[in-house]
Amino acid sequence: MVALAGTSVRLRSAGGAEMVVLLPHLLGSPGFALVDGEPFPELEPVGLLSGLPAEVLAAAKQWERHIVEVVTGLPPGAEPGVVPRPEYDPATRTVNERATAKANELGVTSRTVFIRRRRYIEQGLWGLVDRRMAREWQATGRVDARVVQAVRDALEGETQASTGTRSKLIWKVTKALERDYGPGVVPLPGKTTFYRVIDVLSTGRHSFGSAVTRRQLANRPDGTFTPTIADRPGEQVQIDSTPLDVMVLLESGVAVRADLTIAVDVATRTICAAVLRPVGTKAVDAALLLARMLVPEPMRPGWSDSLRMSASLLPHGRLMSIDARMEVAAAKPVIVPDGVVIDGGKVFISDTFMRACDRLGISVQKARPRTPTDKAIVEATFPSINSQFTQFLAGHTGSKTDRRGHHVEGQAVWTVPELQDLLDEWLICGWQHRPHDALRDPFFPQRMMSPNEKYSALVAACGYLPLVLAGEDYLELLPVRWKTINAYGITDNYRTYNCDELGPHRREHSGIVEKKGLWEVHYDPYDLSQVFVRTKAAWITVPWTHRAMVSGPFADFTWNHARRESAARGLDDTNETAVARVLDELLTRAHHGPARDPAERRDRRIVARTKVAAATHQPPSRTPDKQDEPAGEQDAAESPKVSPVIPFGIFDAQAEAEGWL
Repeated sequence: MVALAGTSVRLRSAGGAEMVVLLPHLLGSPGFALVDGEPFPELEPVGLLSGLPAEVLAAAKQWERHIVEVVTGLPPGAEPGVVPRPEYDPATRTVNERATAKANELGVTSRTVFIRRRRYIEQGLWGLVDRRMAREWQATGRVDARVVQAVRDALEGETQASTGTRSKLIWKVTKALERDYGPGVVPLPGKTTFYRVIDVLSTGRHSFGSAVTRRQLANRPDGTFTPTIADRPGEQVQIDSTPLDVMVLLESGVAVRADLTIAVDVATRTICAAVLRPVGTKAVDAALLLARMLVPEPMRPGWSDSLRMSASLLPHGRLMSIDARMEVAAAKPVIVPDGVVIDGGKVFISDTFMRACDRLGISVQKARPRTPTDKAIVEATFPSINSQFTQFLAGHTGSKTDRRGHHVEGQAVWTVPELQDLLDEWLICGWQHRPHDALRDPFFPQRMMSPNEKYSALVAACGYLPLVLAGEDYLELLPVRWKTINAYGITDNYRTYNCDELGPHRREHSGIVEKKGLWEVHYDPYDLSQVFVRTKAAWITVPWTHRAMVSGPFADFTWNHARRESAARGLDDTNETAVARVLDELLTRAHHGPARDPAERRDRRIVARTKVAAATHQPPSRTPDKQDEPAGEQDAAESPKVSPVIPFGIFDAQAEAEGWL
């Protein structure tokens, strides 16, 4: 550096080349350094100095007075006109002579004075602090490092285990040290010190508290928490299921909890669909959840006119010109998902759900195992539903068993269909119009927006894409099995299905070589009274041959329970007729008064689950234009044939006699 003029610096290289740069640019360059002369002084760490003991800081300030006197000849804070002492006068004494005089005065070596002088020039007062007193405090004190590591390992092992006591942990640590180093090799602290070390190392772990909280804290990701961001409706939809914190009544009067499956749009926080089912959600429920997202709920009888789409903040008129579904929709947007995020639950990773997403053009992203932060939006929505809706219902159970009231089962008054109606209405009039903290106006960040307001703003910016489902999509979303069409029909789990329409296809090859000529059969897990066979011409609805013997629809778990009941009675559980009689008894037993023994209560619970599932699990209705057409003019290839309803069952003398007995 050969010249300095204002904020400009002239530099000259070893080869004689010169250049002019700005001084801030030069000082801010990473490669800039002072080669000769005194080094730049460092700022004193004020925070570290304030954290020192008072006697240590006082000793450092006393040394500062001596070092300043060696450097300048006068102690800090000297009055004007004060003359330096002769042995420290810079006019007559060199630095070495002044340092030697100070060493003689303090009774230390000259090297000590020179070292402290150098530290003071570089670091200020912090360079004069006794570093032995400034060392970081060890939380475990003087306890052997092997004991500390053993305690850490034992605390790690308590994450998935049941909660124990500190004395149990001390016993485990002692046994581990004896196993690794031998008995008596590692010195153990006293009982009080041992407890203190355990308390220090277990801080924030909940090692001796709630096991659920302990596992949740251990499951936190090590990286930085980053929010999930979506710029348009449907860009990412998160789906999950959880038991609802309220008791509901099944048809038989049994009070149980219900599973709630919801789909939440990240961009607008809209709950696109919410489905209640008896405990034990099936894979078909997750697939039908997609259909409920894409097919809006019509205005049901009893709903207020203020819940109509035309009365909401959504651009009803403009959207209705694009998508006719908006005319009968309630005031909740129809969101077509581009991608969904699911967890590893069997309800979502099933072939039914994957096929439905693939057919609808929806990409599926699986969350990592035991990582709820991958779908944090839907996980945070469940507590909001509990706090804003569920806790105001009769039969509220609370989030944990220790928060449950006395005899909550007796307070349950809502059935699953009734609660489904309440939930749907609350989502429209409550959730969709309530300002959400995560939805902000970009021009007015202090203003919160509701899901409907956010949807309107994003639709105006991103547009709208309609997606219409046909009537046959209900059958496509059902689970599938590959079966042979024999002369006597189709068999599935010791049930036989047969009808006249199967005549041309009996003992025939389906034409699908990969499946060895088997036929594609779709079934409803909640109603096994009929199955649906895909043929090249049309769908064929095939009824169960013993459907007349059973008083109502039944689910797969009901049939399996009837087979177990038949085996317990000594009957042949592979005999279709015998199992059908037991199934009919099971379905009608709930109408004969309260249960008196555990087996009967279990039967009533299964019957009630079956009836609730059948009542809330109906296929979508046909479009209006096809309802008005005569039955003979409808194309058989467009919709499956519905089997006739048999009002009265076939009289069975033996079954009637057993009933009287």
